[in-house]
Formats: sequence, C-alpha cells, structure tokens
Amino acid sequence: MHRAERGGGEGREFGAAPHAPPGLGSPPVEKGEGRVLAHARSREGEVSEQKRAAPVFEREPRGRARDQGTMAALLLLLLLLLLLLPPLLLLRKPHLWPGLRWLPADLAFAVRALRCKRALRARALAAAAADPRGPEGGCSLAWRLAELARQRPAHIFLVHGPRSFSYAEAERESNRAARAFLRARGWGAGPSGGAETEQAAGVAGAAAPLAPGDTVALLLPACPEFLWLWFGLAKAGLRTAFVPAALRRGPLLHCLRSCGARALVLAPEFLESLEPDLPALRAMGLCLWAAGPEAHPAGIRDLLAEASAEADGPVPGYLSAPQSIMDTCLYIFTSGTTGATVVLKSKFSASQFWEDCQQHGVTVFQYIGELCRYLVNQPPSTAEHGHKVRLAVGSGLRPDTWERFVRRFGPLRVLETYGLTEGNVATFNYTGQLGAVGRASWLYKHVFPFSLIRYDVTTGEPIRDTQGHCVATCPGEPGLLVAPVSQQSPFLGYAGGPELGQGKLLKGVFQAGDVFFNTGDLLVCDDQGFLRFHDRTGDTFRWKGENVATTEVAEALESLDFLQEVNVYGVTVPGHEGRAGMAALVLRPPHSLDLVQLYAHVSENLPPYAWPRFLRLQGRICLSSAPFDALLRSLWPRRRPSSSRRCGWQRRALTQAHCLTPSMFWTSLGVPTCPSHGPGTVPS
Repeated sequence: MHRAERGGGEGREFGAAPHAPPGLGSPPVEKGEGRVLAHARSREGEVSEQKRAAPVFEREPRGRARDQGTMAALLLLLLLLLLLLPPLLLLRKPHLWPGLRWLPADLAFAVRALRCKRALRARALAAAAADPRGPEGGCSLAWRLAELARQRPAHIFLVHGPRSFSYAEAERESNRAARAFLRARGWGAGPSGGAETEQAAGVAGAAAPLAPGDTVALLLPACPEFLWLWFGLAKAGLRTAFVPAALRRGPLLHCLRSCGARALVLAPEFLESLEPDLPALRAMGLCLWAAGPEAHPAGIRDLLAEASAEADGPVPGYLSAPQSIMDTCLYIFTSGTTGATVVLKSKFSASQFWEDCQQHGVTVFQYIGELCRYLVNQPPSTAEHGHKVRLAVGSGLRPDTWERFVRRFGPLRVLETYGLTEGNVATFNYTGQLGAVGRASWLYKHVFPFSLIRYDVTTGEPIRDTQGHCVATCPGEPGLLVAPVSQQSPFLGYAGGPELGQGKLLKGVFQAGDVFFNTGDLLVCDDQGFLRFHDRTGDTFRWKGENVATTEVAEALESLDFLQEVNVYGVTVPGHEGRAGMAALVLRPPHSLDLVQLYAHVSENLPPYAWPRFLRLQGRICLSSAPFDALLRSLWPRRRPSSSRRCGWQRRALTQAHCLTPSMFWTSLGVPTCPSHGPGTVPS
C-alpha cells in the first residue's frame, strides 16, 4: 500500500480529491480567498471616495497594466522562439524530421498512460480507506469484481456458448466458491466476522487443509467455473496457480512443486489421463478436488457441489487485502486474458471464428500470431464481413500475415504488443505501424524506460566496453532488450527461490551499481524509433503460441535407452509462426531407432506443443558453435563502428559467411565429413 499512498498524494496535488475542481492544473480555492473577496466588495464605495479624494492613486494601476502588457509581449515572444527553435534545429539535423511525424501520437499515448496510472492510484487509495470488514475494503482482484458488480450488476460479464452471466451473477458465484475455500481454511464468520474464529471452525477438530496465503492450482479447461474458482480463491485470501491443461507426469509435478501448491482442482474429464499421477499427487500431500459431479476416485471431493451449498453473500474485504503491492497474487505457467464482457470458448475454431464474433457482437479479441494466420488461410465466408470487431490485440503477428489480415477482414485496428509475464517492461504499437511491436520514443522511454544493448550470440552474453559497461545498439542493429529494475519497475523473480531469477539480472550495464532486467529477446529499432522483434536468445523457442524449453525436451528424450546424445533446437518453417522443434539424435550402439517407443514416450511426458516435429539422425553432435564462429572472426574481423556506416559486420563479410557451409568449415580444419548423416557431422 506504500505505492498507493504516495500516488494518492499526487492525486490530491493535481486536483483528484473529491473537493477539488475538475481538470488538470486548476488552482485550489481556499476559504480565506472567499472572505477576502467579500471584504473587498463591501468596501467598494469607500475605495471610490478615496479615488476622488486622491486621484494620484490612478497612476499605479495604469503603470501596472503597462508592466503586464510588457510581460505578455515577452511571453509571446518567448513562445514564438520556442515554436521556431525546433524547425531551426531540424534544418541542421534533417534526420530528425521523420520522428517528428509521430510526436502527436507519442504525446497522446503518454497522456493516456499517465491518466490511467492516476486512476489506478486513486482506486487503490479509496480501497485502502474503506471499511476492511466490508466487501469494498482492500485493493485486490476481489475488490475490483465487487466494485464492478455494484456499478453494473445487470451488464453481461461472460458469454460461454448459449449461457451468459452478468456481473452480479459472477459476484454471487465467486462468493460461493470463496466460502467453500474459506471453510477449507477453517474460517467461520462469527458475530464479529474476525479472524479469531478461524481455528474454531475446523471439521471435527481436524487441522484445516489450507492456511491463509496458500496456493491452490487449477487444472481446468476454459469454462465459467474456472473464473468463479479463481475469483473465489482471491476473495478467500488464497493464491491461484494456472496450470496448463496439457501437462502430465513430470512437467505437471514440477509446476505444482515450484509454486508450492497445497491443493489441486481438476476437471473430471482429466481424471482418466491423470490416473497414473494420482499416487504422486497424494504423496505430495495435496488436497484434491474435482470441479464436477462425475464419478471420481475415493478421496477426491466435488468442489462445485460444496460451493453450491454455500451462501452467496459478500465476504469481508480484509481476507483478500494484500499486505503490500509486492504480495503474490497468482502463478501463471501459460498465457491468459480477462476483459469486460468476455466471450469464452472451450476450443478455438478457425472456421467458426467470425460466426462467433457476429453472434455475440464481439468488438475486441486477443490473438497470437498463429491464430491470425489460421484465419487468413481459411476459405472465404459470408460471416467474415459485417462483424463488429474494431480491435485485435496480441503479439507475434508477422508483417505478411498482418497485411493480409487487415486487407481481408478490415476495417479494424491491430494493436501489436510486446511483454513478459515476469518482466518489468512492455511496448505497444499505438501508431499501427505494420510489423512493429512499439516505439522507442524519448517520451515513452521516459515513462517506461528500457534500452537495446549489443549481444554476442556466441557467448550468450552482452558485449561490454573496456570499462565493463554495455554498449547501446545503433539504428537497424539487433540488440538485447533490457529494462532498469527499480521500486517503480521491480523484478519479482520466479516461483521456487530467488536463485532462479539471478540469470535474468544484469549488473553494471551503463554505470556501476545499476541493475537491469534481461528479457532474453533481441529487438531492432529503426531510424524512426519503431521496434521490431528479431529473435529469442537462450534455450527456448516459441511454437503454437507456447514457449518450449529445449532442455526440458532433451531431458525427456535422453531417458530413452536407445539414445546416446540429444540436442533440441527450434527451426523456422515456411508458412508458420515461431519455430518448430528439431531433435538431433545420436543412437546408442547397437540399438536402432524405435519410432513407436519414441512417440509413446514423447506423448506421455511432454505437452503436444513441445513434441519435436523433426528428427535428425547424426553420428556425432557438435555441442558448441564456437569453433565455427571463431573461424569466421579470423577470416572477417569486425571493423570499428563509424558515424557514417552501421555497426557490425561488413556487408561482404555477411554474404561470405552465409556461403560458408558447416561442411566447408570442417573441411577447412582437415576433418572429413560424414555424408550419410548430413553436413556438419563427422563419422564415429
């Protein structure tokens, strides 16, 4: 609440208090001023008598008027100079002209961002000042839902197939879920409604399975019950973990352990595939619930039935009020979204997408790049015209797909964004520039600071100068996106321990003692300030809208006894977004490749998006590209950057480097290649 209190002070300063006049910069009117003005009016006759008796006093206001006129003329002259100064400077630096074109858009976005920030701070201050025992107390997700339910109770909140739910219904359903979780906490609302009744409400004197602040994992498909349980957990003062529905076995157990889950709510339709995992889940001491009345094994209770028996009245706000703004709210292992009215569908269908948009009057939808490509590859239909969609928000949209999408399904606006769930930086393409993820204008970077620094793909580390500091990139040069870590833009790390986030922090970037968050992504900033995504670094790639960890896939494959070495990486596929998984395999003599066992093992231990799409049999795996890169550097050393040329490799060096194949590299070292296993390998 420290940030909210400081923000409240700023709100009062700019007239956001209830007694302040509307508008920014309006001067406060004090009571003393009113009394002074009234006193002056009462003596108007007396002043007139003094003027007649002493006309010399008329010269003072005339002189004051002349002084005020002179001051106004000087201010006007200064304003004209300020207006003429930028064009004069631009005449000397014509390369600044293109960026000036986007100045109005930069200013408009900055004003909207600051107004939104002020509104959020004002809401946090109001929630902190409310009665903590009422539903309006404590600024949290639960408080926000209760506020919307009071403001628009009959407004549609969620549409799911033929069913629709209002904000008031969402509030009541989440209250029932909250009371079911509170009962599991051992909390009972006595006459005072205080925490002193918490230990007295246990079931038959048994210890409560949940404690305040515990984590409950949700393994559910996209359905209304998912939202009711999520909001109910927030109202009960419990943390939520969104577990991807496709995870099983090792990856599932890893997610549950990393977030410290104490309970798991799963869909009944998942019980069959989860049956081999039940012994391990019980061994972890998890309280297991099923979200439905279907038959399920012993020891798994029907949570929805328990929630339906609870009252739907509001719960005290202090139960969900965070101790500080840094408190953990939820854990996310995959992407998700919420909005105002939400139309939820259990599974995406490209052929029915525009029919759904027309049926429900959808105005905004969130995308990943692959989703838009699916839509433009569908055959034409009458439903794709006449819809009400005005805005598409998302990330990963390629320029070619972007252009086809807007031309075919427009008029609509595409808002491409960039961000990370755990990151402290985000960008927005508020100008609509094709292929960009945002702008690096000086105004935007003043509000949301970030930088692009040079990065060595060979060593996997930023390039530093002789003083040990990082070097900013030139326009058009790919660079690593980093953002300063501060109290206003913190980095909270990952579930499982602070050591997991150490690799995401860079120290001494531009000066001694500074700390920056390492996004792990390479972006390019052109000469007009537009940002474009270039590539990912490290051991991850993106496929089907999901992040794939190469080490996780490799560990799953290495457990097969007929494989000796495994190397997993992402490869580009024409006509597809992201990168598909390629697994380079070395067989263990005298075994042969067992495709049936490999498929069964992969489908059992990895989610579908992480399955390798390509296999490459090799006699040996080169574990590092350092020798190849060292040879390139010896043949074509880097030149020093100059003011008239771009930084990096010379154009001729890039062309020759592309022509130098891995087989040519091994031949240059005197090592024979193995043609039966492809270029870049040597015989065993």
